[in-house]
Amino acid sequence: MQVSLESTGSIGRKMTVTIPAEQMESRVLEKLSTMSRQVRLPGFRPGKAPRKLIEAKYGNQVVMEVAEQMISEGYRNALGEEKVVPAGSPKIEAKTLERGKDLEFVAEFDVFPEIGKLDLKGQTITRPVCEVSDADIEKTIESLRTRQTEWVTSEGPAAEGDKVTMDFKGMIDGEVFEGGEASDFELVLGSGSMIEGFDEGLAGASAGDMRTIEVVFPDDYPGTIVAGKKASFEVTVKAVDNPRLPDVDEEFIKSLGVEDGTNEGLGKEVRKNLERELKDRIRSHVKNEVMGCLSSINPIEVPAQLVNEEAARLAEATRAQFAQQGLADMPVDPERIEAEARKRVSLGLIVHEVVRGNDIKSDEARVRERIEELASSYEQPEEFIQWHYADRSRLSNIEAAVLEDQVVEFLLESATVEDKPVTFDEFVNADRT
Repeated sequence: MQVSLESTGSIGRKMTVTIPAEQMESRVLEKLSTMSRQVRLPGFRPGKAPRKLIEAKYGNQVVMEVAEQMISEGYRNALGEEKVVPAGSPKIEAKTLERGKDLEFVAEFDVFPEIGKLDLKGQTITRPVCEVSDADIEKTIESLRTRQTEWVTSEGPAAEGDKVTMDFKGMIDGEVFEGGEASDFELVLGSGSMIEGFDEGLAGASAGDMRTIEVVFPDDYPGTIVAGKKASFEVTVKAVDNPRLPDVDEEFIKSLGVEDGTNEGLGKEVRKNLERELKDRIRSHVKNEVMGCLSSINPIEVPAQLVNEEAARLAEATRAQFAQQGLADMPVDPERIEAEARKRVSLGLIVHEVVRGNDIKSDEARVRERIEELASSYEQPEEFIQWHYADRSRLSNIEAAVLEDQVVEFLLESATVEDKPVTFDEFVNADRT
C-alpha cells in the first residue's frame, strides 16, 4: 500500500492511498469462491454453478463490496502509518474501481489544530470581591413577596407594576409576521419582558382600549425576519390588574420553607442562599474571564465537521427552547448558531489540550464535595447524593464541571489576578446583562 499525504491548509489534509491490484483481485476471488458455494442458480445444484456464471452475475457487485471494505481498511491503516488523527469523518473519493488495476482513493479531512499557549502567563484576570449586605437581604425578601403577588381587577388606567391582559397583532410593512400575534397575553408593565417601547405604549390604557404601538426591533434580535425592522402592533386591552403583595407574617414566612416562621429565621435563610448564589456566580464569572482570555490568545482554525455537528445540536436546542416559550414558529438564525458553535468547538479543543498537556485529572474528593454542596439545598440530601453516584452519566456531568474548575485554577496560577471590590447588587445585575 502506498500513501501520500499533503496539507491543503493549516488543518486540512489530502491523503492519496494506492492498494496493489493483486491484493484487490485476491479479495475478489476469495469472495466469489465463497459465494459459489452458497448461491443457487437455476439448473445447477447448490455449490455446483460454474465460476464464470457466478462472476458474470455477481462480479460487479463483489468488486464494489470489496472496494468499499478495502478503502475503509486502507484509510484506517494509512492514518496509522502517517500518525495522523482526523477531526471528524473524511470525504473519500475512489479514483479507480476497475478490476485488474490498482485501487486508488483520495481522502480529504481536517486534523486537530495545534494549540500554542497552554497557560495565561502575561495575562490579567479580574476577580470580583463582594459580600451580602442587609440591604441585599431586604431586597430579596421584597422580590419573594412580588413572586406571590395577588392581582386585583382595576377599572383605572394601567401604570408601571400593573398587569395588562391583551390581544395583539404585530405587522411589518402591513404583513403579520411569524410569532407576532397572541391572544390573552399577560404583561406586567415595567418588567422589560417585551421589546423596548411596547410597555410605554400601554401606559395609561384601560380595559377595552385599542392602541397602535410602533417599535423597532434591535439589529441583534434573535430572528432574521424581524431583526432591525420597524413593526406596528395593534393591541386590544382586555383587562388591567393592580398588584397586591402579601404581608411578611408567619404564614408567608412558613410558605417559603422557614419552619420557625420568624423574621430572623427568614433573614438567615435568605442570607445563606444569597451567599451560595454569590459563590457560584463568582466562580462562573472568573471561569468565563479565564476561558475568554484563553481563547483570545489561541486563535485557531476549527474543523468544519465539528462546527457543523455542534451547530446542529445548538439549533435543535434553540428550537426546543422557542417551543417552550410558545414561539414554535420563530426561525433560528443560522449565522448566529454557527458563530456560537464555532466558539464552543474552539474553546473545547483548547481546554482539552490544556487538560492533556498538563495531565489534569478530575479530583474525586472535590467531586464528592460538589455533589454534597448541591445536595444541601434539598430536603433529603443523601438521596440526591446517591442518585448521582447511581448513574455514571449523571456523575460524569459533575466530574466535567469539577475538571473545568481545576483547569481554571491551574490557569489562574500563571495569570495576574486583580481583585475588584463591588457590591452584591452591582455584580449580580452586571452578570445578568
